[in-house]
Amino acid sequence: MSEESFDAIIVGAGLAGSVAAYVLAKEGADVLVIERGNYAGSKNMTGGRLYSHSLERIIPGFAKEAPIERKVTKEKVTFLTDDTGVTLDYHNGREQTAIEESYTLLRGDFDQWLMGKAEEVGAQFISGIRVDEILVQDGKVIGVKADGDELTAKSVILAEGVNPVLGEQLGMVKRVKSDAMAVGAKELIELPEQVIRDRFNLNDDEGCAWLFAGSPANGLMGGGFIYTNKSSVSLGIVCGLHDIGSSNKTVPQMLEDFKNHTMIKPLIEGGKLIEYSGHVVPEAGIHMVPKLVDDGVLITGDAAGFCLNIGYTVRGMDLAIASGEAAAKAVLAAREKNDFSAQGLSSYQTLLEDSFIMKDLNLYKELPKFMENPRIFNQYPKMVADIMQSMFTVDGSPSQPIRKTLMKHCKEVGYMNLIKDGFKGVTSI
Repeated sequence: MSEESFDAIIVGAGLAGSVAAYVLAKEGADVLVIERGNYAGSKNMTGGRLYSHSLERIIPGFAKEAPIERKVTKEKVTFLTDDTGVTLDYHNGREQTAIEESYTLLRGDFDQWLMGKAEEVGAQFISGIRVDEILVQDGKVIGVKADGDELTAKSVILAEGVNPVLGEQLGMVKRVKSDAMAVGAKELIELPEQVIRDRFNLNDDEGCAWLFAGSPANGLMGGGFIYTNKSSVSLGIVCGLHDIGSSNKTVPQMLEDFKNHTMIKPLIEGGKLIEYSGHVVPEAGIHMVPKLVDDGVLITGDAAGFCLNIGYTVRGMDLAIASGEAAAKAVLAAREKNDFSAQGLSSYQTLLEDSFIMKDLNLYKELPKFMENPRIFNQYPKMVADIMQSMFTVDGSPSQPIRKTLMKHCKEVGYMNLIKDGFKGVTSI
């Protein structure tokens, strides 16, 4: 048993873990971060987009020094069928405050920078080490066992990511069911900066966040995404894990078909594949949030199920950052009272409830169930594409009133389905 006892041992050097380490170390706490990967961010495959508000409040002006890629000024959402695409396109040319901005980034670079900030203020960091076991004495977490060594701490923060093995060992996290998860596959495709600007109609360091519903996930729950980086694009698909068994396509085949879609292929033509990765993603929102606090331990980030997919935006990073900060503040409060029991750490739950995290998760609590509706990813993309084709095709036949065109294609889905789905969709957001 190590003679040194830390104020906190943090398992995982993702955004939640690194932020927790930064906040704790900045206040003089003795902190150790243990990361299984070879460096912070080495295992992360996020697309990815960071809404800056939560980190901006912790490290004001971080974007001036952090390795961000592009500031997102273009938002696109596309209904995709096998041979058509209908896109909602928004360009934001307005001035934004720092907390309103969002950026594309590559987590391998960004997470190393953030962990470096934590080390600058005194956090200790070791990588390439796996935590095998949580040490428990008289019902209280007292440290971890890693690489054969036992390290003691007054508190342990589990920021281990979407596969919360240690949380399950403690009985705080139930084994995740397939309908609460999605599987994602992503490619990083290298392209010249000017090519990216031209193809996505961007100026200077502007960036584009583009989401796709319909054919990317083979008509199943899920979709595709493209995020523009400085000299690459992050392209991928996500599909509900419980749907994979019923699909006539594998996930790699879905990704390949997405890349070769007539709408997508010209955007990546001539690009060089420099990275391929796959991972599971939490999708059930508030319904998969586990027990978050116990004697000597807190759970944060993806391990806590803090992720939001509301169709037109996908969020996880800002929730991870804010939850890491809340965990750190709870440990600091416990440190002042020298009470690291569940009661002593209970301010973590209060901080989460008072923050946007639990408020947003509760606001969209019905959305995961609504997203299980197959019509959203199958019939509606086809309906929208058929309406647009009818409106823009001129072949010499007598024109029909627009209302008749709309009614014809809506009838194919069913008026009652439209009414029911519209009501459920509106009430879920």
